[in-house]
Amino acid sequence: SYVKYFEVPEEMEGKKVFISFQGAESGIAVWLNGNFVGYSEDTFTPSEFELTPYLKEGENKLAAQVFKWTSSSWCEDQDFFRFSGIYRDVYLYAIPEVHVSDVKIQTLLDDTFTKADLVIDTKATKAGKVKITLSKDGKELQSVEETLAEESQYVMKVEKPELWSAESPVLYDLLLEVMDENGQVTEVIPQRVGFRRFEMKDGIMTLNGKRIVFKGVNRHEFSSVSGRHVSEEELRKDLKIMKQNNINAIRTCHYPDTSLIYQLCDEYGIYMIDETNLESHGSWDVAEFTKDYTYVVPHDKPEWLDMMLDRANSMYQRDKNHAAILIWSCGNESFGGKVIFEMSQLYRKMDPTRLVHYEGVFQNRDYEDNISDVESQMYAPPGRVREYLENEPKKPFILCEYMHDMGNSLGGFD
Repeated sequence: SYVKYFEVPEEMEGKKVFISFQGAESGIAVWLNGNFVGYSEDTFTPSEFELTPYLKEGENKLAAQVFKWTSSSWCEDQDFFRFSGIYRDVYLYAIPEVHVSDVKIQTLLDDTFTKADLVIDTKATKAGKVKITLSKDGKELQSVEETLAEESQYVMKVEKPELWSAESPVLYDLLLEVMDENGQVTEVIPQRVGFRRFEMKDGIMTLNGKRIVFKGVNRHEFSSVSGRHVSEEELRKDLKIMKQNNINAIRTCHYPDTSLIYQLCDEYGIYMIDETNLESHGSWDVAEFTKDYTYVVPHDKPEWLDMMLDRANSMYQRDKNHAAILIWSCGNESFGGKVIFEMSQLYRKMDPTRLVHYEGVFQNRDYEDNISDVESQMYAPPGRVREYLENEPKKPFILCEYMHDMGNSLGGFD
């Protein structure tokens, strides 16, 4: 249980005020001045609540309870140290009357990779105006001023963009200046943009038309100093060591990481498989032997569908604009079935510019052609990988885990 007293900052007065919990494990209930505000589950994506109706002048009393065991716990059986509580940032924010609540950015390159449509979709609380500026290294390249509707789309034509890749992580700066109908600036939204096109060609994963190979690691969000909370200094050290050792890819095992690391992977040039918060191996590893799948979750159980689609959507909405993310992953070690199939379809519907990954189809092939775009296996010895690749493979191969290091281990690393 947590209690915090605060006064509303002067610049937030008269506006709608929200609180954001960037991470709390595994469920959180919130009260303000004795009023119940709301409850949320999903340890690894933000939970946000509007506080406006419950605020008062002077001192406010904020209370939160974090619950270790929730319905979520069944789907958060990841192999890692488990520390319940609030472990990421918590902050208040206020929104103006004309507010852009969502921005979606796509860099749609043509087949020559010399021209791009920079497509910007916005959702706003109210009509107004917006000025959109594209810059690089502090130099303005182009700028447009348009009307802002509740839903709008803007397209910038970009000639000969410098392309983003692990070897050359070129980023542009996009700035949205949001105005009310009188032209008064109400908010500014900076966004870094990497021009790149990721796709499958003839069973090969390509970036900007060239074949890529992942030389990757699974990275848990963990610090030897501060546990679940990892400082920016440690994140940068992690990524620099990876780059120095020719590692070019990360799978966020097995949940969405803190937002900062995605920004840093954009900056350093590290490909990402962004993984949904799902691991239920405790409910299916016994079923592997008994073949009784009654208690496996989420599997084909309709009562789990909304929760899992919500998790997939939360990760997508938070992370969709990062150039570093090439693949969405439906989770880890959770068998197969209709619920995970529906998660994969949601990613495809929302984002045709990326691929979808899920290793669990190796354990349950019911939906294998429709869930994962890649053949993903764990701990396969080199001979088995070779055998797959030499027998007319249907999909590219990802060895999504190849060695598990816990404590004083890591033997047999051939």
